[in-house]
Amino acid sequence: MTGLLQGRIALVTGASRGIGAAVAELFAREGAHLILVARTVGGLEETDDRVRAAGGEATLVPLDLTEFEAINRLGASIHERWGKLDVMVANHGALGVLSPMAHYDPKLWDEVMAVNLTACQRLVRSLDPLLRQSDAGRAIFVTSGAAVGERPNWGAYAVSKAALEAMVRAYAGETRRTNLRVNLLNPGATRTGMRAAAFPGEDPMTLKTPEEIAPAFLGLTSPACVAHGERVDAQG
Repeated sequence: MTGLLQGRIALVTGASRGIGAAVAELFAREGAHLILVARTVGGLEETDDRVRAAGGEATLVPLDLTEFEAINRLGASIHERWGKLDVMVANHGALGVLSPMAHYDPKLWDEVMAVNLTACQRLVRSLDPLLRQSDAGRAIFVTSGAAVGERPNWGAYAVSKAALEAMVRAYAGETRRTNLRVNLLNPGATRTGMRAAAFPGEDPMTLKTPEEIAPAFLGLTSPACVAHGERVDAQG
């Protein structure tokens, strides 16, 4: 390991499993102090074990990101303890169901939009001042191939990711003259629970593991990274 993130503060959402847990472990190996956000305490504790085994340390934040006022409190707590945030990885997500638009349940539609889109905007609102306090703030938002092209039956998930990409491009434009770099990362087909739910007949052993795509996140967190407003596809 290179110690690329030594002494830096990195927040990862959706950190209880899958991509979030793998990214947290890699960041820990590179020296970051982790702020790990997820709904499930047990999952966060398992990721914390991985972080500690990698020689790192983490602050665990059990949080449902649809509790928007709690996101405000998260930003205030980070400001009080560290005064800045160097890296934010918005990795959380909800699939919803695969269903024709005309049949999509309105309540579930709102839930998917709240998780995949509105929570990201609320994270920006709460954490942007802290990221700007860093000498090289980095914000990474996880997107999906479902955000582009014709995606029949992908419903709220596809729409939310397309809207997220529009939001992130706008945010990148607003921060272009700052030390903050804002980008999208598409992990591609990865061996996660969400992928298994979307493609139940697929052989997971044919897919990249979260650990294999985690280095793509690391590259975008580097203080030397100049990418801004880009959509990066993880190669694995």
